[in-house]
Amino acid sequence: MADHAILAGKRVLLVIAGGIAAYKCLELIRRLRERGASVRAVMTAAAARFVTPLSVQALTEDTVYQDMWSLTDESEMGHIRLSREADLLVVAPATADLLARMAAGMADDLPATVLLATDKPVLVAPAMNVRMWQHAATQANLALLESRGVWRVGPNEGAMACNEYGPGRMAEPMEIVDAIARILAGDLRKPLAGRRAVVTSGPTHEPIDPVRYIANRSSGRQGHAIAAALAQLGAEVTLVSGPTRLPDPPGCTVRHIETAREMLAACEAALPADIAVCAAAVADWHVAGPSDRKLKKDGGGPPALELAENPDILATLSAPGGRRPALVIGFAAETGDVLAYATAKRARKGCDWIVANDVSPGTGTFGGSDNTVHLIRADAVESWPTMTKEAVAARLAEAAAAYFERI
Repeated sequence: MADHAILAGKRVLLVIAGGIAAYKCLELIRRLRERGASVRAVMTAAAARFVTPLSVQALTEDTVYQDMWSLTDESEMGHIRLSREADLLVVAPATADLLARMAAGMADDLPATVLLATDKPVLVAPAMNVRMWQHAATQANLALLESRGVWRVGPNEGAMACNEYGPGRMAEPMEIVDAIARILAGDLRKPLAGRRAVVTSGPTHEPIDPVRYIANRSSGRQGHAIAAALAQLGAEVTLVSGPTRLPDPPGCTVRHIETAREMLAACEAALPADIAVCAAAVADWHVAGPSDRKLKKDGGGPPALELAENPDILATLSAPGGRRPALVIGFAAETGDVLAYATAKRARKGCDWIVANDVSPGTGTFGGSDNTVHLIRADAVESWPTMTKEAVAARLAEAAAAYFERI
């Protein structure tokens, strides 16, 4: 539980948005003040429909700020000062609407303006209907905010006011207090701190001659996003990337390679690791004897290319032994019978999880911004809604963090 000494004398700016979970903010204020923190509140217009500003003012013993156009408030406490005089900003409940406006950088009311103007840490406690939480837009907005350094607590799973069940309930007040204390103590949420990860991304290029090669269509966007998401959660990440047009993700050590054999060597050099994610689209074959000169048309028809099988990177990293990562995650890009082929691949390769996706023409997965995946474990299959590749990466990184918390 939160240490009273950490919160004593700290200043929390609480942004209350309009959702049924707003009633929990009264308990949150009380718990923070019990621990010596001062709380100042900013409310959206919708929030005032769920909890009265008078109740919030009585518990904070401070002015409740609502209107960006109040001449009195602006003369006494401008929105810039309001956003920067706190040690931490907490958005609870963080509705889908406010998260979207934060992600877009909007400043159309006082809460959004305060959040845009701050240079202090921000913690969000999402609360919304399960379908809204699972929607690709919400997941993309959250992934974008987290990539900018916004911290999150919850949501929890349970029954909701709309009579549905699932993730979307706001974290309980003491969970939020504990998260606030960890951030203020410098223990930012880095559940993979101390863990090492190796991630493969992009295609491989297998030379035919100095100007031609065999390759896959991968852009590398999904693998790069996974590397960035693991680094965001504190992992020490080595990204082994085939040729892409993407910038190196921040916080990662990047090894640029071209061929599958080079990729395997770079992966093995990055061991030992706790996590291996094989997201690259590795060419299955290479030309056994590539020409050192450009092959020419000579009227005798196309040259005969003798192909040799490339090393199986996923199977190699999954093989039992002292250097096997504790969690090995493969990818299965399929064009039909996705779940069946991917399930068989997980068993055949010996990896722990497989992320399966449909890359049929028309899906736009290869080279596109979105992905629709299924996470296949030995005992369960999770089908995720279509979302951006960055959101898929954030969710997969969270799943990996949860895996290590359980073992």
